[in-house]
Amino acid sequence: MAESLLEIVGVTAGYGRTMVLFDVDVSIPVGGAAAIMGHNGAGKTTLLRVAVGLIPVRSGKVLLDGEDVSKLPPNKRVKRGVGYVPQGQLCFPQMTTMENLQLVTTVKSEIDEVLDTFPVLTDLLSRPAGLLSGGQRQQLSIARTLLTKPRLLILDEPTEGIQPNVVAEIEHIIAELTQRGDLTVLLVEQHVGFALRSTDRYFVLESGRITGQGDGGEGAMDEVRAAMAV
Repeated sequence: MAESLLEIVGVTAGYGRTMVLFDVDVSIPVGGAAAIMGHNGAGKTTLLRVAVGLIPVRSGKVLLDGEDVSKLPPNKRVKRGVGYVPQGQLCFPQMTTMENLQLVTTVKSEIDEVLDTFPVLTDLLSRPAGLLSGGQRQQLSIARTLLTKPRLLILDEPTEGIQPNVVAEIEHIIAELTQRGDLTVLLVEQHVGFALRSTDRYFVLESGRITGQGDGGEGAMDEVRAAMAV
């Protein structure tokens, strides 16, 4: 297995003729956790969409386990172990929590395993997902993605619009998942403290370019803020 699970190498990409990312390099080691940080409009979500295959690269490449997957569509990247949780706590609102999970698998042991990770969902299995709180829907979105058994879990703004106590729960869950050693996490996050506590590597993206990177942990707070001020 390659030392880095995901490598984004010299990527320039965008929408139509409008480029958003410019010669971006990001490398995420196997079993590690990394955060992409930056202000609104910096290109963070675009970078995740490039990694997932929703946006083609204009130049550069995306490597998974050292293999160039730049031209692979999203569904084939999912089969290779890429799981993506986009912004917005997405779910099927008219379906129950259990039915949302069963869209991925009906194997009881697999569902029980993710419920062990997200115990708050256990008492909500018969409730329509549209009636869950934002934090509960976010946990459902992550749980459903974990049922695909990803090796790389990509999270876009997992704390957006979520009450502080649930943010703490999600932070704990991310730490728990990465400690297993078989899951690599890449997240986009504007809350600097949450991002640094949840990851061991950070990248700062501003105006489509990497302006800073380093080891995670709250000790990097000043470095990140300085990079975001560029």
